[in-house]
Amino acid sequence: MKQRISRRQFGIGLSAITASTAIPQAFAQSTFPRKPVTLIVPNAPGGAIDILARSLQQHLQAAWGQPVIVEYKPGAGTALGTDFTAKAAPDGHTLCLVATPHVINPAMRQLPFDTVKDLSGITILGVSNVLISATSAYPSNNLKDMVDLIKKNPTKYSYASPGSGSSMHFAMELLKQRAGLELLHVPFKGSGPAYPEVFSGRIDFLVDPLFSSLPHVKAGKLKPIAVTGPRRSPLAPEIPTVAELLPGFSVQSMFGMVVASGTPRAVVQKIYEDVLGVMKKTEVIEKMASLGLEPNPITPDQFDATIKEDIERWTKLVKSANIKLD
Repeated sequence: MKQRISRRQFGIGLSAITASTAIPQAFAQSTFPRKPVTLIVPNAPGGAIDILARSLQQHLQAAWGQPVIVEYKPGAGTALGTDFTAKAAPDGHTLCLVATPHVINPAMRQLPFDTVKDLSGITILGVSNVLISATSAYPSNNLKDMVDLIKKNPTKYSYASPGSGSSMHFAMELLKQRAGLELLHVPFKGSGPAYPEVFSGRIDFLVDPLFSSLPHVKAGKLKPIAVTGPRRSPLAPEIPTVAELLPGFSVQSMFGMVVASGTPRAVVQKIYEDVLGVMKKTEVIEKMASLGLEPNPITPDQFDATIKEDIERWTKLVKSANIKLD
């Protein structure tokens, strides 16, 4: 004989189920962190990501009442650090700062982990603009003239980047595709060795972080052409964007935070909210500005979606442009 369940009984049962699932989530959130937190920096000490990590360390320790230990794991284009994080206990006590290689590596390297499946995003901390510049003797300073000149002399010109597989390299390769250009890529190990080659005119163009190139622009050693972000930079609002000539064009360097997948969503949400609180502090905003970073926080779900979209975007570019690591 079938028993009928009244609406009231059904409602009580549903409420009980909802409450039973909410309790573990609330408990996980309220008890985090229950021990020291490790913040992985997948680069060598001294760069922008390290400076950002130290700023976060100071303020998160104060917010959490637990030590935050910065640990360096450089190598394999940041993949060693992210691999360590992907294999850590999924409890939120191992965090990792990531930059643009996080979404480029899957398109360029065989990785011992799946970037999308094995890591979860916390948030984007900040973005920085990329500048396309030319040697000071270059006859123009706008992108349309540059495109027209290269098309008239398709094998004559070259550009330098801080390395194959960098966001700067990919920005120019995407521009080459969108504008139909032939341009020789000369990769360097970092920006430092590239500057003298462009200053002297041995290489015609440079693609580098705006923040790094700006002092050389102001000194008259480089001629700015365009930034590759979706908007003009507050650091140099007089420099136009590539998108003003090629609508929809957007490439920026990104800095974010990830954690091992499987970490309870309540813990992920708490870390996100606490990091968001830190990023609103005047001291942190000023520190980011000193590194040429614009705050760009998004939710964990939005960051996961962005990571997936960017990997798909760069994988297509790598295949269509036949890009390889040198």
